[in-house]
Amino acid sequence: MTSSTTTLALIQDPDRLADRLKEIPQAPGVYYMRDRSDQILYIGKSKRLRSRLRSYFNGHDTRPRIALMMRQVMEIEVIVTDTEVEALALEANLIRQHQPHFNVLLKDDKKYPYLCITWSEDYPRIFITRKRRMAKERDRYYGPYTDSRTLRTTLHLVKRIFPLRQRPQPLFKDRPCLNYDIGRCPGVCQSMISPDDYRKTVQKVAMIFQGRTSELEETLTAQMGRAAEDLNFEHAARLRDQIAGLKSLGAEQKVALPDDTVSQDAIALASDENHACVQLFQIRAGRLVGRLGFVADAQSGEPGAILQRVLEEHYQSVDPVEIPADILVQHALPDGEMLATYLSQAKGRKVAIVHPQRQMKAELLEMVERNAEFELARTQRFADRNAQAMLDLAEILDLPELPRRIEGYDISHIQGSDAVASQVVFVDGIAAKQHYRHYKIKNPKVASGHSDDFASMAEVISRRFKKYANAKARGETLIPASQTSALNAQVSSLADLPDVVMIDGGKGQLSAVVSVLREMNLLEEVKVVSLAKQREEIFLPGESQPLPTEADQPGVQLLRRLRDEAHRFAVSFHRQQRTTRMRRSSLDEIPGLGHYRQKQLLAEFRSVDYIREATPARLAKVPGIGSHVAQQIYDYFHPSEKEMAADLTTDETD
Repeated sequence: MTSSTTTLALIQDPDRLADRLKEIPQAPGVYYMRDRSDQILYIGKSKRLRSRLRSYFNGHDTRPRIALMMRQVMEIEVIVTDTEVEALALEANLIRQHQPHFNVLLKDDKKYPYLCITWSEDYPRIFITRKRRMAKERDRYYGPYTDSRTLRTTLHLVKRIFPLRQRPQPLFKDRPCLNYDIGRCPGVCQSMISPDDYRKTVQKVAMIFQGRTSELEETLTAQMGRAAEDLNFEHAARLRDQIAGLKSLGAEQKVALPDDTVSQDAIALASDENHACVQLFQIRAGRLVGRLGFVADAQSGEPGAILQRVLEEHYQSVDPVEIPADILVQHALPDGEMLATYLSQAKGRKVAIVHPQRQMKAELLEMVERNAEFELARTQRFADRNAQAMLDLAEILDLPELPRRIEGYDISHIQGSDAVASQVVFVDGIAAKQHYRHYKIKNPKVASGHSDDFASMAEVISRRFKKYANAKARGETLIPASQTSALNAQVSSLADLPDVVMIDGGKGQLSAVVSVLREMNLLEEVKVVSLAKQREEIFLPGESQPLPTEADQPGVQLLRRLRDEAHRFAVSFHRQQRTTRMRRSSLDEIPGLGHYRQKQLLAEFRSVDYIREATPARLAKVPGIGSHVAQQIYDYFHPSEKEMAADLTTDETD
């Protein structure tokens, strides 16, 4: 636990640091670094713990990420192991358990998709995602795949070969959809197949994405033979079709090695001053079955050290059966023998890590390296385009620094109803969707039949920048994102002050925002502009004329992309709110049915139509709905003849 007698970080307290390092043995093991609140910042391993930890504090590592981390380290803990192999295994388990903030070598590169199988569910789902969330330990992610089109095509074919659930939510409440009738789905929504039998089907699919297609074909062929011997010809025919479908998956392979028994991974990288693009080719039974891509910080170490860390992180997250017998590496690994021993123990058989110099293996690595160079060139072009756009925008707006963080705002409603706002964020010219926010307009004057975009925009800006106004009132210095590192922005809640705020609209919207920022005493800290839709004109506060720009300028195009994204995000949220309101409109008229009970009913029945068809006994089974309320709901949707006659008499009297 962190000492309560000091508020200084270890790097600021040399005496305490020296005493702590003396206590750490020169042995293999795992080390923790903790902050002031006793949270784990980083978990690492080493074969000589004291030497490794001393290297953090001697000032030789000048990387911003390490410097920021060391300023927060209050305490160090160690766990000694017998060997470095054991330390690597322990480190992997601890990182998965605690997920420390600074345990990031590979960047979260959203351009590469993963395939996820949710083994944590009774009926696992299979889907493609660009966000790798490890919230549930049993879920498995495959990838990241560099060719998203091939991945989607493969998944489409897999869903045609094997009967799998096709929808995330059931289409009907009491019967399966058309996919069941045509054999595409085994009726998961109505539990027409047991979870164990369905998981057996999903396990076959997992073998495809593990590169074990040939093994799966052999298994299915044997099952087909047994089914034919048992005269179960219908089942044998289904297996025959699945085998034919699997063969079609490999029909378009672009790479095949002469030795069709070879199963190996080949890894190489290409790097510049900032980025290291890593490619990992998966060869199974002589065929290229997968091409995975990673992006690392080029300053995080020598090429061999980067490749080793990529391999460690990759193989720690795969099943042992996915580890090949041979791993070809472009550069010699600093601890290759230790990694080979660890992988051999995980797989249960020998795994060799080879740095080939000639013949076919070297030629394969050259091909992997060429692909890594292609990815690096594409990354550089993308970075250059964004840098050019930010530079042009800085010149247009006369900014002292490149605008690292830009925020865009828009309002969406239909004549004042369901009014909402969006906040979208671009960091270094790239959409940062993890920072997107949406707002429900709370102004009571904005309602159905009465809209006020100026007041709505003023409200959103006031809510967004309130924390900065309070911080400034306390005497704190506000630093824009262009002068703050990305890691600082993740650690501090005040480190996301935007360099530019773009308002979708003309001078009216801009004036409303400027008035709010002036009242909050933030007008000097926040650079705010508006982008008018008709002529793509940029307006500054206090200026009656737009800035002299061209529509095809890189900086203007960057603002247009931001504006379009803000509009899309606002409209999608408005539609969601409007749909929710329309679904609940009829339920609002039922006495005794408040918001919570409506939510419970819709969660159970999915639509008002199913609620209308339900019996009182069925309605009463919903949590929070008793027999009395259930009868009220049923009576509302099924009025008696006497009530209908009374309503008719009332209408005629009126």
